[in-house]
Formats: sequence, C-alpha cells, structure tokens
Amino acid sequence: MLLKTRGLILRAIKYGDSSLILEVYTEERGIRKYIVGGVRKARSQTPASLVQPLNLVDLVAYEREGKDMTRLKEVRPAHVYTRIPFDVMRGTVGLFMLEVARNTIREQEDNPALFQFLYDSFVFLDTTEGPIATIHLHFLLELSAHLGFLPSGQYSAETPLFDLKEGQFIAGFPGHTEYLDDQKAELMFRLLHAHREELAAISSTRENRQSLLTDLVRFYRHHVEGMREINSLEVLRAVMG
Repeated sequence: MLLKTRGLILRAIKYGDSSLILEVYTEERGIRKYIVGGVRKARSQTPASLVQPLNLVDLVAYEREGKDMTRLKEVRPAHVYTRIPFDVMRGTVGLFMLEVARNTIREQEDNPALFQFLYDSFVFLDTTEGPIATIHLHFLLELSAHLGFLPSGQYSAETPLFDLKEGQFIAGFPGHTEYLDDQKAELMFRLLHAHREELAAISSTRENRQSLLTDLVRFYRHHVEGMREINSLEVLRAVMG
C-alpha cells in the first residue's frame, strides 16, 4: 500500500553509493525509516537538499506490514525555509529543537497533535519577525506537555520555587539541589503560559535565559528515561551568548 503523509526529517544517513536512510517523524505513523535512492547522483529527481534533517516534507511511501524500513516513492517540500538556512541563530535553535525531539519522541504510532505542534514550531521559527531569544525555552516547555510531564502548579509568593525532580512549583527548599530559584521559576511560569506570538513581550536577562536552558535540559533528564546528551546544547549556548 501507499502512505501519503507529512513528515519532519529527523536524521539522514548515507546508504550505499547514492542513497540515504531517512528517519522521519510522520503525521500518520509516528517515527518511520525510509530508503530514498539516488539522491546523491548529479541528476537525481530527489536532490539531497530536499531530504536534509529539519526539513518539513510531504511524502508518499510504500508501506508493508511488519517492515521497519520501506522505500519512498515521492517527496516534496511541505514548507520551504526562507530564514533558517541563512540565519546562524535560527539555524542553531532549529537544530537544538530537532535534536531534543529526536532524543525524546519514540512512538511509532500516529499522534496528530504532537506532529502539528512540531510542524508549527519550526514554521514559526522560520517566519516570525520578532525576537527568537526564548523560542527554544518555550519549545521545551510545550513539548513536555506532549510527552506527559508538563510542569504542574502555580508560581506565586507562596510557591516561588520549582522542583525539577517532582515537576511542580513548591513553597520552600526541597532538600536537594535540583530546583529553580524564584527568578527562574517565575520566568519559566511566564513562558509556560504564553503563546508563541506573545514571547516577545516577556522580558528576561541573557543570564537567566542561559541558566534556565541548562535547568530545563536537567528537567528533561529527570523525566525522559534514557535521554542522551544533547550535542547541540553547547553550540546553542555559544550562539545565544
């Protein structure tokens, strides 16, 4: 049978002389692997630039029951990036977001809400005219909701700290060092309850953003079993700094 679906390319691995194995998060089937042939030939109908990680695509794939990897029949761009490839900061943020998604999403069944969130997040990163200094932080918080560990509780004078292990706002020192102080807890709470279009109105210092980034990755490690190191984290810190 043929499967028609949108997809986010997570990874592309060289296969043979001219082919690639793609790991794709698809709207219809979750994570799938596909072979696309001839992409590294000079006159390929599917240029390698079309099937690079981060790309949003419309694809038609052959599907066979019980097969972990099948072949692509057609692939076309679903959204053509106009800023991400040419803007170092957007590109670095995008690669960080992609690596987080690749390291935390394991499901091989459809999840339309999660796919639409990812699709909209990358399109917004590419098209927004506003500042992008907190987009990656907002992405981590929104993604946590789809993964099942959305921070709980409310930031307030009574609960001014956030426990990274328990995933909730708390009243006082939790008895360990895995928590956010009141400044970072407040910033996290404001980001958590903002829409993408409202991020530009949230004021914060570069120091607090950098520190919160580190803490949110720690938060993920407490709640995503077997989460690997985020290799792009240090590059992102350098670029955002």
